[in-house]
Amino acid sequence: MAPRFPGTASSPRHMLLTGRPEGVPDDGLLAVLIGEESGRGAQEILATHPIPDGLWRVSAEDLTQIAGVGPAGAARILACLELSRRASAWRSAPRPVVSTPEDVVELCADQLRGLDREHFWALALNTKNQLLRIVEVSVGSLNASIVHPRELFKDAVKVSAASIVVVHNHPSGDPTPSGADVQLTRRLVKAGDVLGIELLDHVVIGDGGAHSSLRDLGLM
Repeated sequence: MAPRFPGTASSPRHMLLTGRPEGVPDDGLLAVLIGEESGRGAQEILATHPIPDGLWRVSAEDLTQIAGVGPAGAARILACLELSRRASAWRSAPRPVVSTPEDVVELCADQLRGLDREHFWALALNTKNQLLRIVEVSVGSLNASIVHPRELFKDAVKVSAASIVVVHNHPSGDPTPSGADVQLTRRLVKAGDVLGIELLDHVVIGDGGAHSSLRDLGLM
């Protein structure tokens, strides 16, 4: 006997439980997460924090200021967003090949989207430019990240990387490299030369897939 699920056949909850998630509108999905029936709170969330970039940037404080959204509902939404970031970055064998700035964006942009601090990562690669590991080197402030070359290359040496690509986000959404970004890149190039691990590129990621490559810009 088929299981019985609560709600009408057209309710978001019922549609999710009966294998029809594609038919649930965005506000219906949010309504399920915050546990409301009317969907008014979900509609307000989408009005003030539209998909995609607005919702990625939402905070617990933003959510709990909306009528009908309590701490539990806010936590469920934030957990769902974080799971989405992690799932989008997961890759199965064969190892991804990182040959262009666009490859870096495909691997990292979803996880870096909407973060309110600069996160600086290193992509350790083998001799075929296949990804060995993504290492989070540092988490900085609203507009800067503090990166020590010794910390960055320590993990690259551990996995016997032949080369690395570094990537970080600009919370402002503008991927234009700063003067500090250029200076850091040149320091990392010199450190990599000493260790025999080439720095192939430094990619800065902004909003909506916007990005810049310091190598393409002739800044390294």
